[in-house]
Amino acid sequence: QVHLVESGGGLVQAGGSLRLSCAASGRTFSMYTMGWFRQAPGKEREFVAAISTSGGKTRYADSIKGRFTISRDNAKSTVYLEMNSLKPEDTAVYYCAADWNTIYLYTTSSNYDYWGQGTPVTVSS
Repeated sequence: QVHLVESGGGLVQAGGSLRLSCAASGRTFSMYTMGWFRQAPGKEREFVAAISTSGGKTRYADSIKGRFTISRDNAKSTVYLEMNSLKPEDTAVYYCAADWNTIYLYTTSSNYDYWGQGTPVTVSS
């Protein structure tokens, strides 16, 4: 089992940057594929990015490709989401998630086993 805690959200102007962190408890962090999802008010939760257990493979949603970067530090049991060139439509609560799977980088939330509580990101125009 793994417990996830996100941080780093906040208010930023359009064009700005934020770096989200997700700290995991437990000694098996390196065995989990990690993902970031987001949910805007009145909308369904959507996939943002995922990273393999070693960090060697990544996958991104088309809407954020080229602007966001997912990374992980297994020694610190932490996954990051670097967000650049932020747009008002990036406003959402951002969640990290862990998937007990070492093969696929799933984009559907139902494939992930553990979730953090979320951190809000607001991008003003």
